[in-house]
Amino acid sequence: MGKGLNVTLIKATHLIVFRILAYLLGAFGMIGTLLPFLPYDDYWIRGFDYPRLQLIFVLAAATALWLLTNTDWDGYDYVIAGFMLACMTYQAYRILPYTPLWQKQSHDARQPDNPDSQLSIMVSNVLQTNTHYDKVVNLVLENDPDIFVSLESNHTWGEALHRGLDHEYPHHVDVPLENLYGMHVFSRIDLQNPTVKYRIKDDIPSVDATVTLGNGEEVDLYFLHPMPPSPTEDYASTGRDAELALVGLEVEEKRRNAIVAGDMNDVAWSHSSRLFQRLSGLLDPRRGRGLFATFHAKHWFMRWPLDHVFHSEDLAVIDLHRLGDVGSDHFPVFISFNFEKSKGPSQQHDRHDDDMEEAEEVINHGKNGKDDVLIPEEK
Repeated sequence: MGKGLNVTLIKATHLIVFRILAYLLGAFGMIGTLLPFLPYDDYWIRGFDYPRLQLIFVLAAATALWLLTNTDWDGYDYVIAGFMLACMTYQAYRILPYTPLWQKQSHDARQPDNPDSQLSIMVSNVLQTNTHYDKVVNLVLENDPDIFVSLESNHTWGEALHRGLDHEYPHHVDVPLENLYGMHVFSRIDLQNPTVKYRIKDDIPSVDATVTLGNGEEVDLYFLHPMPPSPTEDYASTGRDAELALVGLEVEEKRRNAIVAGDMNDVAWSHSSRLFQRLSGLLDPRRGRGLFATFHAKHWFMRWPLDHVFHSEDLAVIDLHRLGDVGSDHFPVFISFNFEKSKGPSQQHDRHDDDMEEAEEVINHGKNGKDDVLIPEEK
C-alpha cells in the first residue's frame, strides 16, 4: 500500500509541476504576443517583434501541457486554452508569408544566364571582436559576389579584408569604426558617387552609391546598420525606425532601381519594416522563400532574420541563400539578381493613408533623440 501511495504522490507531483509549467509558458507566450500591440517603442516591447516563431513553440508546448494536465474542464480552462490557441494562430499568421507556403513577392529570374544584366551582393556582419578574418575572406572569394559589404568592421578588420580582397575588388568604401558600427564596401564594379552618411545618429554610418550594370542600367545602393533597441545599446527603436523610414522616403523620391541591404536589426514582419516597404515600394525576397534567419549564429533556438536585402521591382531573384559560419554571431547572406523589366502587375505595397505622416513623425523623433514615443497600432 505504501508503494502505491508513493506512486500516486509522484504522479500528483508531476501533474502539479506540469500544470505550473503550462501556466508559466502560457503566460510568457500570451504576454509576448500582446506586448507588441502597445503603441510604444521601448526595447522591452519592440523586442517581442523578433521571436514570433519561438513563441509559436512556447504556446504549443503550453497548450499541450494544459490539455494533458486538465482532467476536469470548466469555463476558465476553455477560455485559457482558446486564448493560447488564438495567440499561436496570430503568430503563425505573421510568420507564414516568410515561408515557402506563401506566394513569392520577388519574381524568380526568367533569364538568369546573361552576365551583363546580373548583380550579386554578399552582406556579412563580421562581429568586431571576431578574429576569423580568413573565414570571411575565403567565403567571399568562394561565392564571388560583385559587391561585398562588411558590418561591424573596424580598422583591424579593414586591414585584413583589404589584404585578402583588393586583388579582386578594386573599388571600395572604408568606414572603420571601433563602436561596432564600422562598415566596408568592396566592389568589382565601379562605385559611382560613393557617400558616407550619418542620417540619424552622428556615430552610425550608412553608405550610398550607384553601380552601372553591363547592360547600362543603373542601380542605387543603400547599405545600412542602424542601432537595435536593447538595454545595452539604444533604449528604444526610435533611431532604427527613423533611419529605415528616411531611406524609404529617399528611395521613393528618386524612383530608380534600388537595393537596400545590411543588418537592419529588425525583422521583416515588424511594423517598422513593413512601413519601410510601403514607403520605398521595395520588395522582400524572403517572402514566399523562407526565413533565412541570420542571428544568432551560435544559438539555433533563438534565431531570427536581421540581415536584409530589399530591392526594386525590375530586379528578379536568381539566388538567395544564407552562408556558413564565419565566427560571427551573424550568418552572411548572399543574393544575386537579374535585371528584367517587370511585365506583370505591380508587386509593390499599397501605401496606407497615414504612412507619410507617421514617417515624418518618427524621423523627427529620431533626429531629435526622442525615445519612448507613441507609435501607431499594428497594421
